[in-house]
Amino acid sequence: MNIVFLSGGSGKRLWPLSNDVRSKQFIKILKAPDGSYESMLQRMYREVMEVAPDADVTITTSANQVSPIRNQIGVKAGISVEPCRRDTFPAIALACMFLKDVRNLAESEPVVVCPVDPFVEKEYFEGLKHLSEIQGNPKEKANITLMGIEPTYPSEKYGYIIPKDKEALSEVTEFKEKPDEETAKKYIEQGALWNAGVFAFKLGYLVNKAHELIDFKDYYDLLEKYESVEKISFDYAVLEKEKNINVTRFNGEWRDLGTWNTLVSAMEENTIGKAIMADTCENVHILNELDVPVLALGLKDVVISASPEGILVTDKHQSSYMKPYVDKIHQEIMFAEKSWGEYKVIDVEDNSLTIRVTLHAGHKMNYHSHELRDEVWTVVEGEGIAVINGRKREVGPGEVIHLPRGCKHSIKATTELKVIEVQMGDNIKAEDKIRYEYKWE
Repeated sequence: MNIVFLSGGSGKRLWPLSNDVRSKQFIKILKAPDGSYESMLQRMYREVMEVAPDADVTITTSANQVSPIRNQIGVKAGISVEPCRRDTFPAIALACMFLKDVRNLAESEPVVVCPVDPFVEKEYFEGLKHLSEIQGNPKEKANITLMGIEPTYPSEKYGYIIPKDKEALSEVTEFKEKPDEETAKKYIEQGALWNAGVFAFKLGYLVNKAHELIDFKDYYDLLEKYESVEKISFDYAVLEKEKNINVTRFNGEWRDLGTWNTLVSAMEENTIGKAIMADTCENVHILNELDVPVLALGLKDVVISASPEGILVTDKHQSSYMKPYVDKIHQEIMFAEKSWGEYKVIDVEDNSLTIRVTLHAGHKMNYHSHELRDEVWTVVEGEGIAVINGRKREVGPGEVIHLPRGCKHSIKATTELKVIEVQMGDNIKAEDKIRYEYKWE
């Protein structure tokens, strides 16, 4: 099975656990089989590989999400990087050209596309496999096969698919845009299904459609021209114009965890992290990523979320209205997952910045220097090898390393390594970094 996950979005609706580089699909709130917490991305990838161990997964995403993807699922999946955001049709077109020209996938191969962040059950992944099997059948005449979700209420958030009949696999007669509640009721009475953005096609179909709608030669040319490509959704560019579409039905659990109210509904317990909740609380959830406890007393229908980005206390039903307030918050990103580990800002002063850096075993920083700041590293856990102006030294807990501006430096983790990094200077900024080549032996 060839599957493309659409990974996009920003961190406005689930602040403070998300930010511009940490969207909802990277937040670890779901219980994994081993009892640890996993993200939506990790669960989607794990479940797909359990249903189809030979699946070839490609994730289409923006450049700033590549590091958290690599951090969470390693290098097992391919990544199609969008130079800028251009909505779902250009993203899918770029991913398909990546499959054709970089991964050398045959145009006769079926490709399944789905969002990376729904909350679903095991049967959903069987449904994805079924889509691939339908489009992989040489006798299949439909150009696109959709997965339609059996609606559980008249939602205004989703588009609707009108099938020709109530068969398990039916022709599609019409698409309806997001309606008001009364219109949604009428659609459901007609047997309409929610459009969840899940569909399959043969690679050659989408390659031809991309060339029809965009002027380019191959993947590399499209990548070069991507910024000038029209922003348009896959629904508008393809689905609403395509006459030869069928739809399968999925009637299992499917939820979009787009707000705090819906996100916490997926939690198996009411607290994650250091939290104390009195018996006088009712329907309260606490998610705490800080190293200090959160205490809740006498609250009802409330979400409390704390991270290095800030602290949120909200009525659950008001949480969907928080975006205008979050838009007014302007600060540096305080937490990020990187391909090599993660960093967390723990103190900000006028002339200093203190960061806790975690390097995974076998990973390293770039060999670099700074022109505008000095740094001090204190190793607090683990072992590694530091390189200072070309000279190596082994480091472990308690080691303090002074790095004056202009000093070339790097560090590689032998075991998982935690370092407190204090940056000092009058003009501390992320852009103050000069990279150099260094060959680790």
